[in-house]
Amino acid sequence: MTESSQEKLDELRNQLVELQTQLAFQEDTLHALDLVVTAQQQQMDKILRVNSRLEQQVSELAGWVDEQREDERPPHY
Repeated sequence: MTESSQEKLDELRNQLVELQTQLAFQEDTLHALDLVVTAQQQQMDKILRVNSRLEQQVSELAGWVDEQREDERPPHY
């Protein structure tokens, strides 16, 4: 093998190592992002459940307030 061929082979090996390093970094980053997205989805699901309960409570309270108004005697009585 000539010196030029050896240099090219070494350069290709270096490039391969660099690509493998980049791939490993990207895989780690992707895994970290997946964990974040999963956690955010769980938080959003919880927020939606809480919001739904609050909407129900507000609706019930509004109905109760309307009933109280209907039961009150007008001021002119």
